[in-house]
Amino acid sequence: MNIQDIKPAAGAKTQTKRIGRGIGSGMGKTSTRGHKGQWARSGGGVRPNFEGGQMPMTRRLPKIGFNNKRFAHVYNTVNVEVLNRYNDGDVITLDVLVADGIIKKTESYGLKVMGDGELSKKLVVKANKFTSSAIQKIEKAGGTVEVL
Repeated sequence: MNIQDIKPAAGAKTQTKRIGRGIGSGMGKTSTRGHKGQWARSGGGVRPNFEGGQMPMTRRLPKIGFNNKRFAHVYNTVNVEVLNRYNDGDVITLDVLVADGIIKKTESYGLKVMGDGELSKKLVVKANKFTSSAIQKIEKAGGTVEVL
């Protein structure tokens, strides 16, 4: 096989339709636009999603949902399983997590501890917010939870 022998698959390349090139082409005269009407005129047709004057679907359906990010409470989140790297009795705060490189950038509302994973160390965790599963797992491991 040589590079000059490579060809596209049969039917993969089709010739473009050359319209308006005389009667003999079969696509002369009206150039596939038919006779008269909105679609036969130059610049004719309607805009996308125009429904003939009836109220469009986008305006018939109700507007739902709004997420105002300006007033959103943004927390640094960390899962309980990440805290296994610390020793028993350690006090875990946002500053400790930043110092260890677990959290790169501190958010305005502080630290939120989530309950994904398992915890096997007895820790004191100080955060602004905890999920109920995180509280259960920390206390089950013998640690304590302090809400700041």
